[in-house]
Amino acid sequence: ENREDMLNSKSNRLTEALEEANKLFSGVSSAREAALDAQFLVLASNLGKEKANELRCDMTTFDSVAFAEDLLTFMGINRIEVEENDNDSEGISGGYLPSNAWYKLGEETEKYFRRAPSFHYMLGSFKSDPPVPRQRIERQKKAAGGEGKRAMPAQLKKMEESHQEATEKEVERILGLLQTHFKNDPGTPISFFDLVIDPNSFARTVENIFHVSFIIR
Repeated sequence: ENREDMLNSKSNRLTEALEEANKLFSGVSSAREAALDAQFLVLASNLGKEKANELRCDMTTFDSVAFAEDLLTFMGINRIEVEENDNDSEGISGGYLPSNAWYKLGEETEKYFRRAPSFHYMLGSFKSDPPVPRQRIERQKKAAGGEGKRAMPAQLKKMEESHQEATEKEVERILGLLQTHFKNDPGTPISFFDLVIDPNSFARTVENIFHVSFIIR
């Protein structure tokens, strides 16, 4: 019945109705009364939502990009002029902060603080120079289509063939030694460790195991 009056931003009728319902709820004893209280809360919530939507808020959100642009302009850099100068200077880097930029910002912000700021170096105890522009190195473009499979160098082929021949000869030599030993004493088994281990050379021992493994296979 008093909907328009309750939605008025200057009226406290909705708050008064909630306080009265809170007092009445202390005497609720039946389910019907509790259901009526729940129905009133739903109605009051809808009215509160409509009242909140009608409120006007002139607050603006913080734009970090716009704040950074204004800060750079205040410190002595105009982004529009820097872009125009960069286009005219053919790749020469610009937009470096002036030497008194941070000092100027500190003078402006110190009035908003009641205590003196602590002294410290932002970039260490030295004065940095503007960055040196790097020269672009153009890479050679690869030929289209590719070269296919590259032929193996002749020297590498010879090395692999010689290594393979040496391995085969060593395997045949060890096999001949085993056959000779077996013919001379066929009843005595041959110890694998006594055959392959060289107590004076670890590399030679590994090579012996490698060669004997071909014979066992």
